[in-house]
Amino acid sequence: MADWEIRKLQILRTLRERGTVTATAEVLNMTPSAVSQQLANLSRQLGVDLLRARGRRVELTDAARLVLRHAEAVFEQLERADAELAAYVHGEAGEVRVGAFSTAVPALVVPAVTALRATHPGVAVRVREAEAQEAYELLAAGDVDVALSLAAQAPTAADPRFTRVPLLADPLDVALPAGHPLARTDGLRLADLAAEPWIFGGSGPWSDITHAACETAGFRPYQAHTAAGWTAILAMVGAGMGVALVPRTAVVSREGVAMRELHADRPVRHVVAAVRRGAGEGAAVGTVLTALHTAARARLAESAPRR
Repeated sequence: MADWEIRKLQILRTLRERGTVTATAEVLNMTPSAVSQQLANLSRQLGVDLLRARGRRVELTDAARLVLRHAEAVFEQLERADAELAAYVHGEAGEVRVGAFSTAVPALVVPAVTALRATHPGVAVRVREAEAQEAYELLAAGDVDVALSLAAQAPTAADPRFTRVPLLADPLDVALPAGHPLARTDGLRLADLAAEPWIFGGSGPWSDITHAACETAGFRPYQAHTAAGWTAILAMVGAGMGVALVPRTAVVSREGVAMRELHADRPVRHVVAAVRRGAGEGAAVGTVLTALHTAARARLAESAPRR
């Protein structure tokens, strides 16, 4: 039987993800020569070529991809073993590290942590604010245990490294100046706002979400002002400078702003959590995911605007 060494398989997997020996070495805190040596040793142990030269770079052979396909099951089982061992040793005690995007921290993570302090005082949660790309890099590297993001920014369900856990479908409500005629209209639809000046980010996921929602409702939004932070966006809405779509979990009360729930063509954004495949079976991680679900439901219930 071939000599399968976990550390060397992890190096090979990181090379597949990072693309170069130099980038792999940087992530793993190794020298490029050490990475090359470990992969050469693994190739000899398995009796197959794992890499081939392509110009000044290397790429994985078909044999290497076959090895990694089977190795993913090993990594998953090891994650499961770690999770079960932690649950056995600590019960419901333990540390869970959560990486979450900016609006999810106050809306979901902080309420979940507050509740856990009362119900599971042995579970310590460490929070790290991180946007999607960084959060998933941290998750893959083992630096966080749970990553929160919008579903559109999450890895696909086919990614063998992660398990996705839906958290909530977050409705997008419309923010209007308090004195706007449509602020008192019953049955407000997104299409009713086609002629309004809009406020949203110049690029990134929120720009994409706003454009997609408006185009689904049958119009292209006129972007009068550009801002990425909700404080700035709502300040401009309150000053009568335009309207904006705002996720319900991100809403904060602001004078001069009327939040209205949309009808018929109401858009939503989907928020998901992700864990390393197999790690979600750990008691502490599962407890944190349950607390996040509870916080999401409570947030939606308390922030529902006028219809």
